Amino acid sequence: MSFTAIIPARYASSRLPGKPLLDLAGKPMLQHVWQQTCLSDAERVVIATDDQRIADTAAQFGAEVCMTAADHPSGTDRLQEVVSQLNLAKTALVVNVQGDEPMIPPELINQVAANLAKNTQASIATLSEKITEIEAVFNPNNVKVVTDKNGLALYFSRSPQPWARDYFLANETGDFKPQALPAGINFQRHIGIYAYRVDFLDEYVTWQPAPLEQAEQLEQLRALWNGHKIHVAEACQPHPQGIDTPEDYQRLQALLLKNLAG
Repeated sequence: MSFTAIIPARYASSRLPGKPLLDLAGKPMLQHVWQQTCLSDAERVVIATDDQRIADTAAQFGAEVCMTAADHPSGTDRLQEVVSQLNLAKTALVVNVQGDEPMIPPELINQVAANLAKNTQASIATLSEKITEIEAVFNPNNVKVVTDKNGLALYFSRSPQPWARDYFLANETGDFKPQALPAGINFQRHIGIYAYRVDFLDEYVTWQPAPLEQAEQLEQLRALWNGHKIHVAEACQPHPQGIDTPEDYQRLQALLLKNLAG
């Protein structure tokens, strides 16, 4: 099985401007992501950016770079431009690795590519991890996913899914706050790594944003809306949190410096 890994990297960020170029233990954050991705089985690793500063930095540490337009409505649209520029075959597999995950395990990149190759009925493959804390279920920044018995996604949502009606239902005073998760329900947090086939990406960019996608602000719902299947598997290794906030940055900076110190 062969696949190409693509790392989208944008300079603009409301909370962390220039995030891909932030110094992290002596290297740009993007270099950490690229190095981890190069440890996977990908036969080609490409950084996709619309910013010359990022392109110049990536070239300095030896990465292949693809310049893209700056006005793509979604990350998936940007990915389609890249596969078109690279002239990849329609059946080629592509893995989208988030550019703000400097500790992404290479095994997860391999896993999601292999899952798409094996599950030919699916147009996308992605991963999830078990939720063990009640706060995570109710946190809208954690995207929840529910699947059927074959691991095919039924829905993705920022709200608690599935809704344990008898357990979560507020009492008559409206102040019920569950302190733990109900037993017997498998709550899963979606991990934002995706594998696609090129022909699906070509079709995806012809669709208008779907109502569910716009409501939840989750672009994978466009695929479900248009009748495509998404395979979801639990990650084979723990998935380290990426960098979304200054607090995330400080936490990972401290962790990496500690690791370097031995």
